Amino acid sequence: MALPFRDINVQVAPDAYTFTSPSSPNAPTLVIDRPTGDLRLSEAAAYPNKRISRVSSIAGILGTIKLRLDKYVIVVTKAQPMGRLKGHMVYKVISTDFLPMRERQIRDPDEDTFLALLKTFVMPGPMYFSYSLDLTNSFQRQASMDSSTPLWMRADDRFFWNRAVQSDLIDFRKRGSRSQPGPQAAADPYILPVIWGTLEIRPTTVKGTPLTLSLITRKSRFRAGTRYFTRGLDEEGHAANYNETEQIVVLNDPGSGLGGFAGSADMQSGKFGASDGKEMQILSYVQTRGSVPAFWAEINALKYTPKLQVRSIESALPAARKHFDEQIRIYGDNYLVNLVNQKGREKRVKETYEQLVETLVSSPQEGVKADSRTDEKFHVIEPGSSKQAYDRLHYVYFDYHHETKGMQMHRAMLLIDRLQDALVAQQYFRGVDMPANGGLETRNFQTSVVRTNCMDSLDRTNVVQSMFARWTLDRMFIDLGILERGENFAAVDRDFYFLFRNVWADNADTVSRAYAGTGAMKTDITRMGNRTNAGKLQDLNIAIKRFYLNNFRDGPRQDAFDLFLGAYDASTANIGPSLVFADRRPILIQSVPYLLAFSVFLVFVALFTRRVPDSAVLPMRLFILFWAAAAAWCVQFILKNGMLYVNWPKLNPRPWAVEGYQETISKVRKDKLLGAFVAKHERGLSTARYLSAEEGKKRIE
Repeated sequence: MALPFRDINVQVAPDAYTFTSPSSPNAPTLVIDRPTGDLRLSEAAAYPNKRISRVSSIAGILGTIKLRLDKYVIVVTKAQPMGRLKGHMVYKVISTDFLPMRERQIRDPDEDTFLALLKTFVMPGPMYFSYSLDLTNSFQRQASMDSSTPLWMRADDRFFWNRAVQSDLIDFRKRGSRSQPGPQAAADPYILPVIWGTLEIRPTTVKGTPLTLSLITRKSRFRAGTRYFTRGLDEEGHAANYNETEQIVVLNDPGSGLGGFAGSADMQSGKFGASDGKEMQILSYVQTRGSVPAFWAEINALKYTPKLQVRSIESALPAARKHFDEQIRIYGDNYLVNLVNQKGREKRVKETYEQLVETLVSSPQEGVKADSRTDEKFHVIEPGSSKQAYDRLHYVYFDYHHETKGMQMHRAMLLIDRLQDALVAQQYFRGVDMPANGGLETRNFQTSVVRTNCMDSLDRTNVVQSMFARWTLDRMFIDLGILERGENFAAVDRDFYFLFRNVWADNADTVSRAYAGTGAMKTDITRMGNRTNAGKLQDLNIAIKRFYLNNFRDGPRQDAFDLFLGAYDASTANIGPSLVFADRRPILIQSVPYLLAFSVFLVFVALFTRRVPDSAVLPMRLFILFWAAAAAWCVQFILKNGMLYVNWPKLNPRPWAVEGYQETISKVRKDKLLGAFVAKHERGLSTARYLSAEEGKKRIE
């Protein structure tokens, strides 16, 4: 079994980067020639090159990426052990380094910006890996796989976060190169799959029974991005903010021993046998979340509630079919829990989702339940038959907003009551580790999945997912004999309940930071078990931060995701110096925020500067009034033309952003004060980028 090398030395020379594994001296050496970036395997002895400038120890190769001027090898220079899961050590990426193919003599602003985006927004992200355990697949999927297959070949393509930057290595492994044609199996140990998301491993006890509680959230690399710039589905059926969360309980999991690229009791597998001769049991429960599977967008224009755009059901249907084809194939029946509001601006998204489900399933049967709080507490759509695959979709709308109003958070448990029969039938995965067979022996399967969403698939979704996880965990403990029937761990073991709540709250914060830029709202419910006034103040603080980040900082963050995940090819950006990231708005429009700051500064100077005795008051008052009026005009202009001041993604412009920009700039040309001064030639995004965005818009329509 070709597992990734735990210890790699990289030798830096002017003509090549050479990667070797000290613990596997007979393994071929990976050589990346400079400056071409060509890959080859060499049987040469260690340190053959007399011109080596340095030798460094690294934890693994994250991949290679080609930017505008040069190609870089991204290496993991430091990894932190997070604990053992099923006997395998798991690590978090702490620091990385970019090794350039060329020693650049000149500075290119765009190249520097590309590198800065990756180093600022992607490299510090929560990335995890294991040398011997497949973190991209749930334990249920792992149980049906051939464990002798190289780790990267077993990886779930959706959660193989560094798949795009590993493409050079993978292509070389599959096809070789001109100098070494054919498959290169010896390259397998250099390919290291990484996930992005949450990974918590907590050894603990429940009523005196030792066990390990783990939570893994895997963020999909498809349609990954930021809150307002990535909504709904793409044409391939990939949903925005799609995450798979697996809650794992391991009994008799060995948790001791040194591990890492620095050393291990078992360097080949990193695995230890079960303690005290007891069989190791793994129980896991999987949930998913993702944006409402339709074509929709929220268009920020410096307003707290962005304009909502929802495209027709007919245009979204092919993408929705692709999305649910994959979901049903992987998970079986899908229980689609929708938590968006049934009134106000979110109503259109709710109705679109319901119309899509009604179109997909056979003979849809609807049921609506009301109560004193709301006219539509539940809205259920079930297929009337089982003629086709889409009849495995079961839609359940829950009016979370009205049911929990007034801090009545316990009423969210009504959703558990409504879905109880489905949850009982759903089961969970249970397997026993069989070291002799090299894998898991399955004792029980999870046969369906709950797919939860709210508007962002963050705050409300986090609360509801933790409820499903808690209900299922009680069931696991009862089946294991840890709890008596009728008991729940929240009542009998307060310490474990505290641990459980905080693990899920940490998960909520991690998923939220990746998408919205802040921690999650409503985590007081998850951490404390109820809504608190302090939690409300914290949510207000988060709301203000999100408004700022989503309007002024998310453009570069979206660009960084697109760059790393292969949604944008930086090597095609050879269109002239400093054109990719340059601000091409008319200079007068760019100057308005600076005029605002200058006006406010002068007003404060005038107000707080000591006045000379006997000086005239009227000129100073006129001065203050003039600059206050200038500041007011600037504020009014910015808010009225907010589309011009949002920090949009520059690498893959959103069609609605291009359209809105053009409409807004046309209005500015008619402005009585500025219109005559704004250049007729609009220098916004480059013509090439407008054309590509328009083509994308036509394809979506």
